[in-house]
Amino acid sequence: MPGTEAVQTAGRTAGRTAGQIPTQRGESLLDTAVRYAEERHWDVFPGTWLEAVDGVHRCSCGDAACAAPGAHPAREDWATQATGSATVARRMWQQRPTASILLPTGRTFDAISVPETAGFLALARMERMAVTLGPVTLTPDRRMEFFVLPGAAAKVPGLVRKLGWSPASLDLVTLGEGAYLAVPPTRFGSRGAVQWACRPTAANRWLPDAEELISPLAYACGRDR
Repeated sequence: MPGTEAVQTAGRTAGRTAGQIPTQRGESLLDTAVRYAEERHWDVFPGTWLEAVDGVHRCSCGDAACAAPGAHPAREDWATQATGSATVARRMWQQRPTASILLPTGRTFDAISVPETAGFLALARMERMAVTLGPVTLTPDRRMEFFVLPGAAAKVPGLVRKLGWSPASLDLVTLGEGAYLAVPPTRFGSRGAVQWACRPTAANRWLPDAEELISPLAYACGRDR
């Protein structure tokens, strides 16, 4: 069940000690990026990576105070670099095997980002409502990002208002064209790795519309204020 897996994931995330970069299990970044392009038809592009400097892992961008070390675009023209070709993705990660995996939003999907606590509450509510979910990520900065059909960024503010909320009053952000997501197994420096709260599967290949998720998400964000 989505809620159960998400809770287990959160427990693993909370159990990491400060300063420890978790060991990733399973496929390499290269294999995972290729699989996302090949099986999910997601555009992918390599971001920054982590480098050891005096025994400390820092972002390849060189900024010691980087807000998302090893998990942001490495180039200003990242949007043109993104590819849905498994062959091109393989070549890019062969050149930089430790690069993070980033996905541009606004193409094959948008994403609705909410605080982790609101996300767990919404997942439980959606489970009771038998809502069909798409993939959901859980990030080290305590956000949950729900994949939805493209176009959500334009319609979500209006949907939130119809529910009686002011969009500015809720910590609910929609990521569309011009934005991106870091996806598993990308690491945010020593803070940990992005995890799947709801993994991509054959069952959730067809994404929900934002309208199907916005009520439980807005309600959960309202409760979380």
